[in-house]
Amino acid sequence: MIENFIGFVPVPVGLAGPLQIKGPEMTGEGIFGTLATTEAALVASCSRGCNALNLCGGVQAEILREGMSRSPLFRFPSPLQAVNFARRLPELRTYFTAEAESTSRHLRLMNLTSHVIGSSVHVRFIYHCGDAAGQNMATIATQKACDSFSTSPLAKEFLVEEVLVEGKMSSDKKPSWGHVTEPRGVEVLAWGTLSNSVCQDVLGCSTETLYQFHMDIQNAGIRNGEFGCNVNAANVVTAMFIAAGQDPASVTEASWSQLTSEYDHKTKELQLCLYFPTMPVGVIGGGTSYDCQREALKMMNCAGPGTKKRLAGTIASFALALDISTSAAAATNTFAESHQRLARGGPQRRESKI
Repeated sequence: MIENFIGFVPVPVGLAGPLQIKGPEMTGEGIFGTLATTEAALVASCSRGCNALNLCGGVQAEILREGMSRSPLFRFPSPLQAVNFARRLPELRTYFTAEAESTSRHLRLMNLTSHVIGSSVHVRFIYHCGDAAGQNMATIATQKACDSFSTSPLAKEFLVEEVLVEGKMSSDKKPSWGHVTEPRGVEVLAWGTLSNSVCQDVLGCSTETLYQFHMDIQNAGIRNGEFGCNVNAANVVTAMFIAAGQDPASVTEASWSQLTSEYDHKTKELQLCLYFPTMPVGVIGGGTSYDCQREALKMMNCAGPGTKKRLAGTIASFALALDISTSAAAATNTFAESHQRLARGGPQRRESKI
């Protein structure tokens, strides 16, 4: 499906888990996560986090919202006409819906929102795209709606000078605050609770120590102007995106996540919650059709119809497991040692197997 095709670039794939994940899209069974990565210690650390969470009842994953957007630009002679168009946009909802939805039986136009900038109006078309991530579906549907509108009497009535299919308001494959306030993908939440005994036995530190470390890095992140608040969630997002045939460039949109720690001083339990406002994933289309990527989706029970939300919940849950393990390694000063031992021991291990 690409131009000038010359072959494939192999990426090592490791299996993390299992991780018990509960929720409306999950059945509570142990799930293995497929991680395509060249980084040593990543799979081991994620698995350690899974072990700690399993011993405390596993993870709960919930899907909040979903949507895929494209934001065409409508240009007018002056701001006056732009404001008029924005005010009357609700009147055009039926027209744009019919044109956009004619391009796919799986696509539904959920909402239209307008932003007036000078003499232009940026309209955000938000779609539900079934089991697909939907970037291409949204683009094709929006182009059809815009082309039809441009040649209709409505364009003359509103004095439209030009229509472009994208004016950057959707922030396609770019980090933005817009992805935090309105999902361009699946909005997902995953959380679990650690007991003090499990934290000490598996992670080598108390829950209070782990909680204090999270407060410290949160404060440092604020001072540094960090985008979001997590430990290294993007490692799992990227690795699972590649293994499961997702668009790796969309990791940019999924890069904002928020890790929340709540410590109970009486029970010494630590509740950890990881929130992703935007997770652009799909289980059909794009790279999901390749044999290896399809196999990875099957291993995570995310290859059948209606499993897109399950995939988002799985990725968020394994990202939480990694954040827990990595933060424990940093809090106990074993982070560097783990990387040194596992990364530098790699060539010797490989040679011994040949």
